[in-house]
Amino acid sequence: MNLFSDFQTRITHIIEKLVGEKRLPPGLDMAKFGVEPPRDASHGDLSCNVAMVFARDIKEFYANPRQLATEIGFELAKMPDVAEAEVAGPGFINIRLKPSAFADVLRACLEQGPQFGASQSNGLKVNVEYVSANPTGPMHVGHGRGAVFGDALASLLAFSGAAVTREYYINDAGAQVDVLARSAYLRYCEALGETISIPEGLYPGDYLVPVGAALAQSHGREWLGKPESVWLVPVRDAAIDAMMGMIRSDLAALNIRHEVFFSERSLHIPHNGKSDVDIAIDLLQAKGLIYEGRLPPPKGQLPEDWEDREQTLFKSTGFGDDVDRPLKKSDGSFTYFASDIAYHNRKIASGFDILVDVWGADHGGYVKRMAAAVSALSDKKVELDVKLCQLVKLVRDGAPVKMSKRSGDFVTLREVVDEVGLDAVRFMMLFRKNDAPLEFDLAKVLEQSKENPVFYVQYAHARAKSIFRQAVKAFENIDLSPKSLANADLTLLKDAGEAGLMRLLAQYPRLIEQAAKAHEPHRLAFFLHDLASAFHAHWNAGKDSPQLRFVNEENRELSLARLALVGSITQVLAAGLDLLGVSAPVEMR
Repeated sequence: MNLFSDFQTRITHIIEKLVGEKRLPPGLDMAKFGVEPPRDASHGDLSCNVAMVFARDIKEFYANPRQLATEIGFELAKMPDVAEAEVAGPGFINIRLKPSAFADVLRACLEQGPQFGASQSNGLKVNVEYVSANPTGPMHVGHGRGAVFGDALASLLAFSGAAVTREYYINDAGAQVDVLARSAYLRYCEALGETISIPEGLYPGDYLVPVGAALAQSHGREWLGKPESVWLVPVRDAAIDAMMGMIRSDLAALNIRHEVFFSERSLHIPHNGKSDVDIAIDLLQAKGLIYEGRLPPPKGQLPEDWEDREQTLFKSTGFGDDVDRPLKKSDGSFTYFASDIAYHNRKIASGFDILVDVWGADHGGYVKRMAAAVSALSDKKVELDVKLCQLVKLVRDGAPVKMSKRSGDFVTLREVVDEVGLDAVRFMMLFRKNDAPLEFDLAKVLEQSKENPVFYVQYAHARAKSIFRQAVKAFENIDLSPKSLANADLTLLKDAGEAGLMRLLAQYPRLIEQAAKAHEPHRLAFFLHDLASAFHAHWNAGKDSPQLRFVNEENRELSLARLALVGSITQVLAAGLDLLGVSAPVEMR
């Protein structure tokens, strides 16, 4: 039950009625206006900007937007769950609801259980591609932020009615995997008793020691002392498989599992004479978007590899990019961008309506060209949303934590998960907007205090569960099932703190809808923290004023009404945490 979308529908019907009576022009776009919580809670429960949005369209019918707002407000005020509808300023409509409206929300929450706030299928197919770390070593903390963000977003989109595919793009075709092979080969030699030194530019981490040992066990001295041309490919393949096994294990420690692992190398393998890259480039060629030409030199100091030459170029400037982009290198091989075009073309061909790519902040300069390619390939029918995740600064008691022996030069994600737990990692990675820098304090996330957001929210759920245990002790044969609580006399909930909690709960379905639409799961983390804070505050008020306590042994009916409120809070906290991939403990000591 979404009060906000419900009132948007009601206002739409009022507008349509006025159009039918020729008191408004036809063709008004109802998607333009919104119903939302007012910025100042004293103004009411809902606020609507419909009259302001249509100000230009109604000039022939109304002298000003305020007149239309007054008419809409008059119609709203007739409704049985509306206490009043006032017009503010130049034409905003502020709506105050009767308590019965919020009682209906509590009942809906109790009856719908974990599906409260969910949407039915919207017919959208969404591909969320996230993590996609190079298969050259263990995942670091920065990868973890993108992993948690992408996973929570996928859950949020699925909950909101989309058919979601979670995908990992394996970057196994670049020079970095040859570097991995050479690094693994040295560990292979080491496993056979050779003395090695790892030159600069190779991967020094201990994580490759078991890879080398496995190669030595399976191939013996077969490759020892042989030229690179003999061992590079088989060692590379074995090392990539080992690294992907380790990455999958690291992700599983965060309870993250992808449905698709797509290999970049597969894009270059011909099928019926043509590779996926060839197919994508041919498609752009057929659209007249490929040409041979020269690019102007980049502004500022020229890069060392800059070449002023005739190149095969994609007309990306026709789709919002700053400059046309090369598709082939000087040696005739395809650029990385050409591979990325082919990869996204496969997703478009699979019928996805929306593509979400979760990248590190260092890839920000790549966004425009990729958006241009998707727009061109899909004839502007498929939306690409690239979400950039900023760096994570790892600290302990304020001091930077920079490296570990296992990786050689950075702290691995697995080490952090093992130290503080997946709940702390997941919640804290989502307790900042994805494009804002994040400082992750290893000591702070283990504190049991209100300064630790994940503890504060989880403790609210555990505290709510403890209230139910208290009620069982206080009242003989009390039925605390959702069905029973939904039938409680909710008119007894009259305290301002109770009303505030009900208003917050009523915002949950809208919050889910808006967070999914904006692709911003951090909004859910913020909301859960706000709900937990309001709940803790009201619980504390009961310590000072016994008449506010959720369990009143002198008044069973009032207690049942308050337990219906607690049950709804418990349900929303548990469901919201589950969407974020965080557990909701029933007890915390």
